[in-house]
Amino acid sequence: MKLISSLKDKKNTLTARAKIIQAIRGFFIERDFLEVETPLRVRAPAPELHLKSVATGDHWLATSPELQMKQLMAAGYERIFQICRVFRDAESGRMHNPEFTMLEWYRADADYAALMDDMKEIVLAAAQAAGSGRTVEYGNLSVNVDTEWEKITVSDAFEKFAVYRPGPDPDPDRFDVDMVDKVEPELGITVPTFLIDYPASMCSLSRIKKDNPDVCERVELYIAGVELANGFSELVDSHEQRRRFEQDLAQRAAKGLDVYPLDENFLNALDHMPPSAGCALGIDRLVMLLCNKQNIHDVMCFPSDS
Repeated sequence: MKLISSLKDKKNTLTARAKIIQAIRGFFIERDFLEVETPLRVRAPAPELHLKSVATGDHWLATSPELQMKQLMAAGYERIFQICRVFRDAESGRMHNPEFTMLEWYRADADYAALMDDMKEIVLAAAQAAGSGRTVEYGNLSVNVDTEWEKITVSDAFEKFAVYRPGPDPDPDRFDVDMVDKVEPELGITVPTFLIDYPASMCSLSRIKKDNPDVCERVELYIAGVELANGFSELVDSHEQRRRFEQDLAQRAAKGLDVYPLDENFLNALDHMPPSAGCALGIDRLVMLLCNKQNIHDVMCFPSDS
């Protein structure tokens, strides 16, 4: 009966969640984006060091629909979005659940500046649907979302809050600790913050900035200290992407992590992909913020601890 009682207590929140998702879907449909579906089980996840996939036979559960959606872009689908379930092993806590809902979208002939415009409009539409208006009340913070949003580079943010500039190839362990402990808690406190231009060594699937090879065109959105979205100006060079993937796989092997096969379909398609921008946004965290909930499990019907 404990679960039934919990579900009854969540009814208002889950109703707001449905309205938020409906508003997001409407945002994309009104702008002529095509809603797509990609597999939940994949043969070759992206080999990112900080993500651990869930094995299922000779496949893995998708940590993101990114590689498949980019193949659609390469095939000529110019504006696409998806709201889907994704899975990341060993991720649990106040801000994490091993299974969660992700919004991911891509637009051709765009860069990460266009994604920032999208993110702002999506948050405004979702806030209106949730009844939050122009101010997101989260804990003891009031964040004004209907104003000019802050934009700060990673280098400037680290200098301001961690008292050093990380450079193009920082020590990843120190960088991650300082990001979590010193930088992130200071972002998006009065207005939402775009954290932009990550060190070049952290480019992942993003492209290097043309006028500054020390950084890549990557943006993360923060509201009330919560990381909400991660977007790129996309890399569309298959040779460079293969090199990065092989480097990531070598590092995974050195750390004793699963070594995935390369997604040859994705790599072969990449050179046919137009200049594009893509972004992933955590639906559950957005609902947390708009409903003023401090635990991600409070905005899910059946979280992992149920």
